[in-house]
Amino acid sequence: MPKLVLEGILVPNITPFTRVGRVDLKGLRTCTRFWLEGGVSGLVPNGSNGEAPYLSRQERTKVIETVVDEVNDKVPVVAGTGSTSTAETILFTKDAADVGVDAALVVTPFYYKLNSQELFEHYRSVAEAVDLPIVVYSVPKFTGVSLEPAFISRLAEASKNIVAVKDSGGNLGAIAETIRLVGKKLSVLAGSGDIVMPTLQAGGAGAVVAVANVFPELCSRLYMAFKKGDFEEAGKLQSRVSYANEVLVKRFNQLSAIKEAMTFKGLPAGYPRRPALPLAGAEKECLLSALKEMK
Repeated sequence: MPKLVLEGILVPNITPFTRVGRVDLKGLRTCTRFWLEGGVSGLVPNGSNGEAPYLSRQERTKVIETVVDEVNDKVPVVAGTGSTSTAETILFTKDAADVGVDAALVVTPFYYKLNSQELFEHYRSVAEAVDLPIVVYSVPKFTGVSLEPAFISRLAEASKNIVAVKDSGGNLGAIAETIRLVGKKLSVLAGSGDIVMPTLQAGGAGAVVAVANVFPELCSRLYMAFKKGDFEEAGKLQSRVSYANEVLVKRFNQLSAIKEAMTFKGLPAGYPRRPALPLAGAEKECLLSALKEMK
């Protein structure tokens, strides 16, 4: 079979919860249609923005099943399956494969600090245990672990199942070096909304960015303008995406801010799961004011 190629704008989609903390699958379907109508190139359920660490195994599977069913093969679905142990990561990845995802997003194990060889063996073990394309996920702000370009290159040589890397470290120099080393083998995807265009300019394949939850069309237009060679328009759109990223991801708790912004747009994004709390008071007013400015 041809190797899966991931490119364009993928949305690391939120998981809607009710006020009492139950997963709202009906709301998830409505949001999924909104993202697809916005022109995204793929969905990524159960990632950081999907609050995966707060989901049980059964909830993870139901979320993936719902997204896969609603997407109905229109775009790839890349399910987050990472966990703190290799055994559980393999279990979650097999669950995702069983419900028909196109690939798995595997975050670096968190909590215990691992050395390079332990991380390497973790990824190699997952890639060998499940016949599914793997996206390596580096998100140091949540895990405390940053995967170096040379490490990604080593993984790319070790397993044909590894097809992409999502780098959410925000270090454009490191992303450019990763592209230099593995750009012909893997899809290198930016994980931060403020460097979508610079990543594309460096030869990256696209981006998996939180702001696409709220502004899927804006992010998709940025990608398409760049691909068409309209760099002036792409630059203008990047400025807007960067501002949205500043407000939604950097200024507040992004789990709460993204859901508040989606609710403001009339979408059933629900609430963050505890211990995260919804925005309230001055923070909420500041966010809503910024959203009105973005229109």
